[in-house]
Amino acid sequence: MQRAAARLSRLLSKKDPKKLAEPRQGARLLHLRPFFIGAMTDQEGSPTVTAALVVIGEEILSGRTSDQNIAYVAAYLTRIGIALREVRVVADIEAEIVAAVNELRPRFTYVFTTGGIGPTHDDVTTDAIAKAFQVEVVVDAQGVAAMRKRFSGAELTPARLRMARIPQGAQLIDNAISRAPGFMLENVIVMAGVPRIMQVMLDAVTPRLAKGRPMLARSIRIDAPEGDAAPGLAELQAAHPDVQIGSYPFFENKRLGTYVVLRSTDETKLAAAQNALWILIAREGFAAAPAGDV
Repeated sequence: MQRAAARLSRLLSKKDPKKLAEPRQGARLLHLRPFFIGAMTDQEGSPTVTAALVVIGEEILSGRTSDQNIAYVAAYLTRIGIALREVRVVADIEAEIVAAVNELRPRFTYVFTTGGIGPTHDDVTTDAIAKAFQVEVVVDAQGVAAMRKRFSGAELTPARLRMARIPQGAQLIDNAISRAPGFMLENVIVMAGVPRIMQVMLDAVTPRLAKGRPMLARSIRIDAPEGDAAPGLAELQAAHPDVQIGSYPFFENKRLGTYVVLRSTDETKLAAAQNALWILIAREGFAAAPAGDV
């Protein structure tokens, strides 16, 4: 241990961590797939709050529109202590939405959906959620009142009133932008597909949600191919099962390297795994530096 610590000290003294952590000028970074991710548990025995996301829209599946919501929802939920565990993309087909929601809602604390609650004939998400819960769809008086804040009587057309149709028993989710509400029925949260509107709905519903401990993360850059680092990282994961350890290869200036990201809800266990990683780096003689918290 003392020899490893001394070697680590010599290694770090030769490198400027800030320079190593920053992309070099003119470098071409190519990030590839993650190598492996360990299992995650709550270290204090608290139930983990989990979620799935169902992205609804033929335009996503056809490639006409690039989804902007998955990454935003994933990062947002991570910050508030909800672990996003699964994402599905389904077409605007009622039966497929019903099947996806009914398969996911018993498995996760929450199921979020985006898309399909607009004014047109192919916006079928509301009807699908009602069918999944076997309830009626009603024109919600509060939903109509919310939309009157934006639309006059003449502007509140039958098409726009479709956006005030809500499954019976659902709670409205405020939409401060266009006023057409989302809704929450038991553990299913239904939001718009337009990114900015989805974001304000997510803000509005967050106070109602149970939350776990936020995920903490640390990242270290290793200037060595992933294959060289992999055996030691596998040993590290086995020794620290309560910390997720992911490796992400990159290509820069015609050389391969690896970003190692450690994640945990327990700061003490995260620090222990990070220290063990530095010892591994010193033992193997890799050049490395902190890459910043992620």
